[in-house]
Amino acid sequence: MNINKKLFISKPTNNRLQKEIETYNLLDKLNITYTGVDHEAAMTIEDLYEVEKTLNVKVAKNLLLCNSSKTDFHLLIMPGHKKFVTKDFSKQIGSSRLSFASGEHMEKLLNITPGALSVLGLMFDRERKVHLAIDKEVLELEFMGCHPCVNTSTIKVKTTDIKDRFIAYTGHEVAIVEL
Repeated sequence: MNINKKLFISKPTNNRLQKEIETYNLLDKLNITYTGVDHEAAMTIEDLYEVEKTLNVKVAKNLLLCNSSKTDFHLLIMPGHKKFVTKDFSKQIGSSRLSFASGEHMEKLLNITPGALSVLGLMFDRERKVHLAIDKEVLELEFMGCHPCVNTSTIKVKTTDIKDRFIAYTGHEVAIVEL
């Protein structure tokens, strides 16, 4: 993967999508500091190994799941190295028959396209239709890596800032799971 090794510590201004700019604006408004790097489009967690080295952070795996009737949605944030087992997660949240939500649902609910899924998309879920679940192991990390609503940049941010400031701001409840 081609990575721009030049890190940024404030909102970049060149050729950015509106949703990315809005993400940085909100982080700044909430006094959440971040360090970021630009890179080629990343579609999988494996695409981000070089980014993890550059930022010295583990990038979280993000999955948008839904029930069979596509009326109940869950954003799961988990360590990138862990394997996702649907039944383990379903049991902990009291739901059955979960599957991956479509890219159309990602865009409609979180203003995010496949490959860019991130906790930061919750800023666009003003009606709180998406339930948030975070693996305990992610919450134990000092820093987490995530996309600023696009998959051509990744930022490093304090996990406590995401939990205590960002998620609190969005009004989403957090279900802590162990996968």
